[in-house]
Amino acid sequence: MPKKKKTFENVYQFKITLQEIRPPIWRRIQVPETYSIWDFHVAIQDAMGWTDSHLHEFQMKDPKSHAEVEIGFPSEFAPGILLSWETAMADFFAINNPRAVYTYDFGDDWRHMVILEKILPKEPGIRYPRCIKGKRACPPEDIGGVWGYEEYLEKLRNPDARDEDDEYCDFDFDPEHFSCAEVVFDDPEERLKQSGILDSLCID
Repeated sequence: MPKKKKTFENVYQFKITLQEIRPPIWRRIQVPETYSIWDFHVAIQDAMGWTDSHLHEFQMKDPKSHAEVEIGFPSEFAPGILLSWETAMADFFAINNPRAVYTYDFGDDWRHMVILEKILPKEPGIRYPRCIKGKRACPPEDIGGVWGYEEYLEKLRNPDARDEDDEYCDFDFDPEHFSCAEVVFDDPEERLKQSGILDSLCID
């Protein structure tokens, strides 16, 4: 894993919106320009409220070749994928190349539209990354994707629709709740070490 620069002058402001859900679930975050794609992934997970317990990938256009690329983890199904921790965020996201689709949990298939809105000078005394705005709670993990979440919301509204298979579901969940003040960003390097990914791939 390459050493990253700790100092930075600018921050990238992104809006991340979970697709196919209305009203929308979204976050606006600012991250250092020196981030890798892995670091950015961790910031998205923490801002959205996911637990980072499933695989993920980014799909976007390479600004140099204009080819569609995938960034995440290597596998037999994606042999040409770029390693997220070796890929600089600033090499792919630019004002003229602002969009990516970020997919989390290939079973539930949570797709997020990621849009780079601005590149700004960092503000003195501000700790980055930070979440500056957002709406609505992240769905529970392993709920069954968009359709499973819609069914879950119906059961929240209508207790009579619940059955014995739902006894372990959290029906105290508030789908409208979100507060930037409650977002805690993890250290992405520590997250990568704890994940064991580098050990399994024999990468230092």
